[in-house]
Amino acid sequence: RWFTHFYAVSVLWNGFLLIWLLQAQFLPGSLSSWLQHLHCAIGRASQNEDMGNEYFSALLVLLLLWLHSFRRLAECLWTSVFSDGIIHIVQYCFGLSYYIALGLTVLCQVPANFRNGEELSVQICWYHIMGIVMYIWASLHQHRCLVILANLRKSKSGKVINLSHGVPYGDWFERVSCPHYFAELLIYVSMAITLGLHNVTWWFVVLYVLFNQALAAVLCHEFYQNKFSSYPKHRKAFIPFVY
Repeated sequence: RWFTHFYAVSVLWNGFLLIWLLQAQFLPGSLSSWLQHLHCAIGRASQNEDMGNEYFSALLVLLLLWLHSFRRLAECLWTSVFSDGIIHIVQYCFGLSYYIALGLTVLCQVPANFRNGEELSVQICWYHIMGIVMYIWASLHQHRCLVILANLRKSKSGKVINLSHGVPYGDWFERVSCPHYFAELLIYVSMAITLGLHNVTWWFVVLYVLFNQALAAVLCHEFYQNKFSSYPKHRKAFIPFVY
């Protein structure tokens, strides 16, 4: 349940960055000078003719990140049923910092000289469409899996009846123990695609998500296997048919 705080911070902070990016292009000088100085410090200079597309790609990714955080916040508040588990203070502080740094990571992909008063030439490319389609696909499956997990603790009328663990079935649970973690990885990969596939910085983010979610999935998979003697043996922990 403490993850609710992470998504709330992400919605506020990344929403703020999203609004700033839009206003900085169309209404130069409309927001605080400290944020403009911050962007000049972390943004990279670009002499490419494709500067408009670099800006548009980063803007799309920031929007996708905000939508993802908003959906996860809504699911934490109204869908998921949490146990009384606790979180280590170090993990809690890291989680809050992570979503702030994530927005800045996207912001630094925007050329620092994009606010030059010139009209940016923006073209929707194949990787924008492919990334958004993959993002929607992975998000839908993640939501379905989270609903399945929540329903294990609810009656048919929707009332919470217990906080114990059960064996989930349906959707991607037929192949892996933690499909919501796998979907999380796919969501970040979709953002890498939206950035044009060549953005090395974001691929490091994807690599972090891969190891983080894989570790959590393995621990969860082992828990299921130890707790339920009849747990499906064909299920993998994280990636269908692979791991």
